[in-house]
Amino acid sequence: MTRLQNALTVTKSQERHERLLWILVAATFSIFFQAYAIAPLIPQLSQAFAISNQTIGLMIPAYLIPYGIASFIYALLSDYIGRRRILLTSLLAFVILTCLTATAQSASQMIFWRFLTGLGASGVIPLALISIGHLFPYERRGRPLGWIFGAMAGGMAFGSTFGALLEPLVGWRGIFLGVSLFAAFVLWLLLPYQHLLGDATPSTASNFRDLFATFKKLLGSGRGQRTYAYVLLNGVFHSGVYTWLGLYFQERYGLGSASIGFALLGYGVPGFLLGPIIGRVADRWGRNQLIPLGFGIAGVSAAILMFDIPLVVAAGAVASLSLGYDLTQPLLAGIVTTLNGKRGGQAMGLNVFILFIGFGIGSFLFGEAMRLGFNAALGVFVAVELVATLVAIPLFRSEGLNLKHNSSRSSSCSNRKNSSTL
Repeated sequence: MTRLQNALTVTKSQERHERLLWILVAATFSIFFQAYAIAPLIPQLSQAFAISNQTIGLMIPAYLIPYGIASFIYALLSDYIGRRRILLTSLLAFVILTCLTATAQSASQMIFWRFLTGLGASGVIPLALISIGHLFPYERRGRPLGWIFGAMAGGMAFGSTFGALLEPLVGWRGIFLGVSLFAAFVLWLLLPYQHLLGDATPSTASNFRDLFATFKKLLGSGRGQRTYAYVLLNGVFHSGVYTWLGLYFQERYGLGSASIGFALLGYGVPGFLLGPIIGRVADRWGRNQLIPLGFGIAGVSAAILMFDIPLVVAAGAVASLSLGYDLTQPLLAGIVTTLNGKRGGQAMGLNVFILFIGFGIGSFLFGEAMRLGFNAALGVFVAVELVATLVAIPLFRSEGLNLKHNSSRSSSCSNRKNSSTL
């Protein structure tokens, strides 16, 4: 009878974890939707505010860079005051500041609200990823992480597409108001499950010496160094290329806003549909083969865009570019969740910080490189990405072995725990 009761308790607990996962997926989707709904509208906003494409394009790094910085701080604080308070407060800030963005009367005001939104909303995704690390064991963590990163990619794709499609109907202000209302609904859904997000425990209290010792441990190991370095490269490459694809399709094919949105729809669809499957494959076969493959696919996909190709081929290259991201970033995050179990907030906070700093830097650098021409900018980014692909093969070779080791160790601990309980 006791065993049956324990089994029922475990089943109910797993069901609650699954529901919380879907709510966190929805929150992640809404944040990335609003972050990239502006990307295809850069040409229109440039005309509306009578400024250059490069200037209006600053709205994206103005959001992403402070997002990365603040996410690091929030994830760090989560080890001390708990994930629940920060995640709920950050999601509330996202609701309010996204709504206020709709009040902007000039480009400078819009950039200002985007900056504040980046600061306020940046606690949601890193703490969602940390929560996944606590709710799901490592050997089953690939699928939920795949959903979270699939929601990121899906938010980027649908944000770009529907941002372009809805703008003529409701205006860009209406888009931000709609996202704010959706995020408010997600916050309401999250409240009954907030106890699963976790609070601080006495064991997490520490001083600055311990704090810096943890960072030294994270960045002092070869595994940590290569993982975080590739997180940065991934952010720089994908944000740099993707941010300016709307302008690419306008200049290369003469597309309007709605057509640009459809051309960009493929970015995010692979992750949205295949994210959990990719996660399961990584759980089963290891990350050592998929990570270099993902970097290679992304590099080749961007290289295809340099040639005079039909529109349908360019749209397909955008979709395969997204697949490259889906084969890399979730798997890198999975590695991060194993770097420091006692201080998951610091490990994941550093991951999101580096990723979003890469997003912001990549968007800015590609915009500056475009002064030399679109193909020149693509050429530089592609060359770096393909070199990173070759280097990744030996660097991540051991991840398959680490996966087996971690899985067996987790199973051993679980078996010992179950034995003692029985």
